Amino acid sequence: MEVLTAGSDAAGMRLDQWLALRLAGTLSRSRLKQLIGNGQVCLNGIAVTETKRKLRLGDVITVELPEPEPAEPEPQAIPLTILYEDTDVVVIDKPAGLVVHPGPGNPSGTLVNALLHHCGDSLSGIGGVRRPGIVHRLDKDTSGVMVVAKNDRAHQALSAQFADHGRTTPMRRSYLALVWGVPSRMAGTIETHLGRSPRDRLKQAVVSPSQPDARHAVTHFRVAEQFGDHASGNALASLVECILETGRTHQIRVHMAHIGHPLIGDRDYGKSFATKVNTMEEPLRGRFAALGRQALHAASLAFVHPSSGEVMRFETALPDDMATLVSGLRDDL
Repeated sequence: MEVLTAGSDAAGMRLDQWLALRLAGTLSRSRLKQLIGNGQVCLNGIAVTETKRKLRLGDVITVELPEPEPAEPEPQAIPLTILYEDTDVVVIDKPAGLVVHPGPGNPSGTLVNALLHHCGDSLSGIGGVRRPGIVHRLDKDTSGVMVVAKNDRAHQALSAQFADHGRTTPMRRSYLALVWGVPSRMAGTIETHLGRSPRDRLKQAVVSPSQPDARHAVTHFRVAEQFGDHASGNALASLVECILETGRTHQIRVHMAHIGHPLIGDRDYGKSFATKVNTMEEPLRGRFAALGRQALHAASLAFVHPSSGEVMRFETALPDDMATLVSGLRDDL
């Protein structure tokens, strides 16, 4: 229960606006509106459900803070690699194979289940529900850095940064991808519109801007290393750094396939390249076959901490499966 007294600064202000300022570190504006609508805010001892109610000097406001409701997913003791954690955020190095959120086909065994177990009571609730705030996602078979919010205010602040895509903030996402061949340019920008594929509704594709679900997508890339015939430019594969300016579903995978260099191991967008593995000699053939997923790793993430305003930067090395393939490409080509 929060008990507040309106001072001279509150005179004439709307109830929801003043509470949002006074409780900025505790509750979001949307959560406050929900509590007011539910009759859990009292003005001078009387429940008030009108958010626009004007305050007067000396008004006493009480806010009932119900316990966060338990989350529907069950906590599960799934090992996590924690890079950083405080009362607002937790940063993890997600392994390949771990689904982020429960859904059809994956009702449990997800990152959310793992975080519910790991964080426990340190989750103050997102929208009144005790759950981690997922502000961005990685595909099941993509590894790397993720940040997750632990309360409403952190969730709102981080969501705004990801929606802005680093245009006006230091937020930055960098990925490392192993792709077939080498792009004709060592660095460049891929800018298209992405939407559901007309051939396969489960996939994304480069589509016309006029398609109803088309969304603008921009990926910046830089070739970090080539493997194979460097002189002719016909390398078998290359390691590419990709920086997202937008965050669309499967964006890097679709964009690299669009320019003719799909990710190694990508069964959805690089299927036509799978037969290349069969033409290789051992041990290289075995190294490619052992990967078993698209070779994509979220290598670094920078964001502004929602409380301190500090720019936080995190980096992770290539996971063993991708590192082994890179090492093999260096040794065998």
